[in-house]
Amino acid sequence: MDTPFTTIAVVGLGTMGTGIAEVLARAGREVIGIDIDPAAARRAVASLEASTARAVRRERLTERERDDALGRFRTFSDLSAAADAELVIEVVPESYEIKQQVIRELDAVVAPGTILATGTNALSVTRLAAESQRPERVLGLHFFNPAPAMKLVEVVSSVLTAPPAVEAVTRLARELGKEPVAVGDRPGFVADGLLFGYLNQAAAMYEANYASREDIDAAMRLGCGLPMGPLALLDLIGIDTARTVLEAMYAASHDRLHAPAPVLGQLSEAGLTGRKAGRGFYSYAAPGSQDVVPDALTPGGGTPGVTGRTVTGVGVAGSGTMASGIAEVFAKAGYAVVLAARTPEKADAAKGRIARSLDRSVTKGRLTSEARDETLARITPAGSLDAFADVDLAVEAVAEDLLVKQQLFATLDKVCKPGAVLATTTSSLPVVSVARATSRPQDVVGMHFFNPAPAMKLVEVVRTVLTADDVHATVREVCVKVRKHPVDCGDRAGFIVNALLFPYLNNAIKMVEEHYATLDDIDAAMKLGGGYPMGPFELLDVVGLDVSLAIEKVLHQEFRDPGLAPAPLLEHLVAAGCLGRKTGRGFREHARR
Repeated sequence: MDTPFTTIAVVGLGTMGTGIAEVLARAGREVIGIDIDPAAARRAVASLEASTARAVRRERLTERERDDALGRFRTFSDLSAAADAELVIEVVPESYEIKQQVIRELDAVVAPGTILATGTNALSVTRLAAESQRPERVLGLHFFNPAPAMKLVEVVSSVLTAPPAVEAVTRLARELGKEPVAVGDRPGFVADGLLFGYLNQAAAMYEANYASREDIDAAMRLGCGLPMGPLALLDLIGIDTARTVLEAMYAASHDRLHAPAPVLGQLSEAGLTGRKAGRGFYSYAAPGSQDVVPDALTPGGGTPGVTGRTVTGVGVAGSGTMASGIAEVFAKAGYAVVLAARTPEKADAAKGRIARSLDRSVTKGRLTSEARDETLARITPAGSLDAFADVDLAVEAVAEDLLVKQQLFATLDKVCKPGAVLATTTSSLPVVSVARATSRPQDVVGMHFFNPAPAMKLVEVVRTVLTADDVHATVREVCVKVRKHPVDCGDRAGFIVNALLFPYLNNAIKMVEEHYATLDDIDAAMKLGGGYPMGPFELLDVVGLDVSLAIEKVLHQEFRDPGLAPAPLLEHLVAAGCLGRKTGRGFREHARR
C-alpha cells in the first residue's frame, strides 16, 4: 500500500487530538478536524494558533510556514467530512461504545482503501476492528502527550490487520519525525503497559500511608531521574483515565499489580481527577492549572517539636564505591570523617578513590584545588572500627548481607559512644533486624544513599518501629547539611524507590519472555514515551542482573504477590553468569572494562 496520506482526518479534538492535528498540519498534511462539540473545535484552532505563534517566536517556524499550517487545518462537526481522507485517526473518549459507533459510522463514509486508526491506549484494537466492514484496514496509532513534543508512536496490529496498512502508517510516523515502535494488541501496549502498573503501585503505596505524596514523587524523580513523580503524573494524565487503562489491563492479565488501587476509584467518583479538575492527589490553583497549591496534606517538614542530636564527626564503614562516595559527601560538607575498612591498606585505597574523584571535579571546574585539599584533610583512614569511638554518626556501607551487617552493628554497639546514631545504607534488608543486633535499637536508622553518592541527591530515611524521634530528626538535619533530599519511609522491603522500580523492570522482562516486543523496542518506548533516562534493559545491565534478582526475591518474599515473582529469564541469565556490564554480558553484549 503506497499512499502518501495527503489528507488525514482527526476525530476528537481534545488535548491529544489537537496535538496530533498540529503535528500533521506542520508536516504538510491537509487535516480535517472533527468534533461534535463546536467549543472543542474552537479550542483546537486557538491552541494551534497559539502553539505555532510560539514556534515563530522561537524561530522554529517562519510566518509563512505558520500561515500555511493554519490554512491546512479545517474543523467540522460531522463525520461525513472525513469522506476524502486517506487516513482517519480517532481519539474520542476511551469507551468501546463510543469508539465502535465512530468506526461503524466511518465505514459508511470513507473510501474502501481508507485506513482507520484508533488512538486507544487501553482498549482492544481487535475488538474495535471487528466492528468494521474492513477490519484489515483498522489498526492502532498511539501517540503520546504532548503529541508535538513526544517522539514515540506505537503502531498496533491486530490479528486482522493487513501488513501493508501497518507499513504505510509506520512510514507516515517516520515522515512526521516520530519513532514508530511495532507492537501487538494488548492493553497498555508497551509504554503504558509498563508505566501504568508502576503508577498503580505508587497510588497503592500512598493509600497505605507508607509515605507522603511529596516523598513518593521526590524519591522517583531524584532516585531514578524521572521527569515527574508518579502521583503528579497521575494527576496530569487524569486519574479517571488511569483507572480505565488499569481496568482494561487487569481484565486481560488478572495480575493483581494491575487491579486499580481503590484510591483511584474513590478520587474518580468524587470528581477529583487531577489537574483538569483542579484537584487529584494534589491541589491546583484552578482546573487545568499546573500550579500546585498547599492544602491540608502539605507537610510541614521534619518531626514537629523534635530537635536532632549534634553531629560533628562521622564514621563511614566500608571500602567500596558506595562507602567512598558517602565519605566524600560528608567531608565536602565540612564533617570530620573516619573511613574504616577491614585493613589499613583497604582504607587507604578507599581514600585514594576519593582523591581521584575530587581531582576529576577540579578538572571539570566544579571544585577548587584548595577545597579538594581541605576535603581530603578531613578524611582519616582506619583499619579498624575502633576508630569510631568518638563519632556522632556511624554509617555502614558494607556487603548487602544480613549476617555481615549484624556482626558489624554488634561491633559498633561496643565501640561507639552512648548517643551516637548508627545508620545502615541497606537497600533491601530489614533495618530492624540490624538494629536488634545492638543494645540500643532506638539509635539505629536507615540512610539509603544512591549510587554514585556524590551526584545523587536522594536519601531514603528509614525508621523502624524502635527508632527514636530525635534520631530520625538528626538524620534529616544531616541530609540537608550535606545537600541531599531526605524522604521518609517505613522499614519494609524496597523502601520507596526499589519497591516501585523493580516490579516495573520485572514486567519488562516478562514482555520479552512472551515475545511481545524486543529489548530495543521496549527500551525505546520507555525513553521516548515515558521520558525515562534509560530503558529498562539498559538499566538492568547497569545495576547488575544478580543485584536485580536479589531485590526481586526480597520483594516477592515480603509481599507474597505472584506478580512480583522474578521473571524466569532473569533467573536463567543470572544462573548462566550473565550479570550485565560487569561481566560483559547481560541482556546485551558489552565490552569488558
